[in-house]
Amino acid sequence: MQTTAAVARQPHGDFTLETVEIEAPREGEVRVRIAGVGLCHTDLIFRDQFVPYPLPAVLGHEGAGVIEALGPGVEGLAVGDAVVLGFSSCGHCARCDEHLPSYCREFTPLNYAGMRLEDGSKAYSKDGEAISSHFFGQSSFAAQAIVRARNVVKVEDSAAPLSILGPLGCGFQTGAGGVMRSMACHAGSSIVIVGGGPVGLAAVMGARIRGCATIILVEPVEKRRDLGRELGATHMVDPMAGDVTAAVREIVADGVDYALDTSGRVEMMEAVLAALTPRGMLGLVGVPGKAEAALTVNIAGMITYGQRVVGIMEGDSDPQRFIPELIAAHRNGQFPFDRLVQTFPLTDINEAIEAQKRGDCVKVVLIP
Repeated sequence: MQTTAAVARQPHGDFTLETVEIEAPREGEVRVRIAGVGLCHTDLIFRDQFVPYPLPAVLGHEGAGVIEALGPGVEGLAVGDAVVLGFSSCGHCARCDEHLPSYCREFTPLNYAGMRLEDGSKAYSKDGEAISSHFFGQSSFAAQAIVRARNVVKVEDSAAPLSILGPLGCGFQTGAGGVMRSMACHAGSSIVIVGGGPVGLAAVMGARIRGCATIILVEPVEKRRDLGRELGATHMVDPMAGDVTAAVREIVADGVDYALDTSGRVEMMEAVLAALTPRGMLGLVGVPGKAEAALTVNIAGMITYGQRVVGIMEGDSDPQRFIPELIAAHRNGQFPFDRLVQTFPLTDINEAIEAQKRGDCVKVVLIP
């Protein structure tokens, strides 16, 4: 059958809206009619070859929609099910067995190869040209997507429209999970969060759910600082106004218990690392602008004060468990992620990218 997709054909180039052929779902796959798909920085860095990825490609990895066809061997799902699409994992390695599928042994090939690993085939094509698919197991910048069934999380009792639930599959679960799962911030603790984008503001909401007493948001855009305050941040720091480490220590003189960087800026990571209390923890989720970027730490100081630095992928979440938890938190008024979302037609994807870059909106969701 044919469908419409936003295709990435060259690094740093515009996405092109094209009519493409989409295969029927194969063994262990489903076809999903996409109701909405989040626009994430990760989509752009793969388009731009920060990590090599075969172009042309259909990207998109924050989809939500309705199952309209099942491949052979799919169990527990049915045509008509409303679903959020998560990332791919094998389901049988040591980390998957520990309910940590974002550290799956096969995470990189399953999510970044752009094809089915079994035979190298791709779900999309145009005029005989294969177009890379299965980005994060879904490639959902399209009206329909072929998705690995293991990626699919059924949606029940959501208070938000299905069309805006997709970012729960990556950006929102990364920020919230970084605080709630990876670092497991304890009630009464202090945390500094760098970046007031969708991941950072999800982290602010997660910190509030965890009962953090002091939640410091470091963000240069005033309206995002204001939104962060409304969502639960107790203090704001403008990084353009001076020394971030000093500003944090003015708020918590002994240093903060936790820090989470969503900016990918090495100087910000180092600034909040210097603001940690003894036994404090810094979590890293922001992807830097260069693959070779490195964090400088004083080893003797880290040993002396027992400080910890952890890399975090997808908020250490198990989507089958954590996405329903976030949906329930939203329903109860604790995780109002819908306040971050602005929708655009998929046809306006390039304009939406520019709007998000300018800071006109926090989180873009594209509607096919």
